[in-house]
Amino acid sequence: MPRVSLYVKIHCVKTTGAARTDRAGVLRNEADRDEVDRILEEWKRERPALDVSPLAVMSRLSRLARRLERERQAVFSAHGLEAWGFDVLAALRRSGPPYELAPRELLVQNLVSSGAMTHRIDRLEEAGLVARRPDPADRRGVLVRLSAAGRRKVDACVSALAERERELLHPLADTERDALADLLRRLLLSVGGSS
Repeated sequence: MPRVSLYVKIHCVKTTGAARTDRAGVLRNEADRDEVDRILEEWKRERPALDVSPLAVMSRLSRLARRLERERQAVFSAHGLEAWGFDVLAALRRSGPPYELAPRELLVQNLVSSGAMTHRIDRLEEAGLVARRPDPADRRGVLVRLSAAGRRKVDACVSALAERERELLHPLADTERDALADLLRRLLLSVGGSS
């Protein structure tokens, strides 16, 4: 073992009292460890022949998803919305002027059933955030249009959401964020795309 590496390990153990090496042999202080590190160590102890390294990624993704969902819900609640309401309003807002879509387009974008989408549109219409109108291209169809109040609400909410998520990503440099986004895109596409 090179002298510098030994010095670093000894120094870290002396200063923190709790340094460990990870799978790649990188020294980690207790402050750099999370609950998944503990879980992995326990599995390695109990099932030493089993490669549990995928858990290092997937368990963290799962835990992050749950925590991020709570953060998002807090932003939505502060703006008087549920996640499903934000999703519908955001789909309409992103569609561009005149901010309207057929219900079938909304259900494809929101990955819900026709009945669920009808219920969501009903509730948003009651709140004055969307309005239905006949579809001039389909006598039996309707279009759902974002109201001025709905546009104000979704614009305020998405601004607050972007700011909160920027805060959550603050520990990462821009290049790290870009690299993480690319890796997550590849993983998402490999396990089923956006569905």
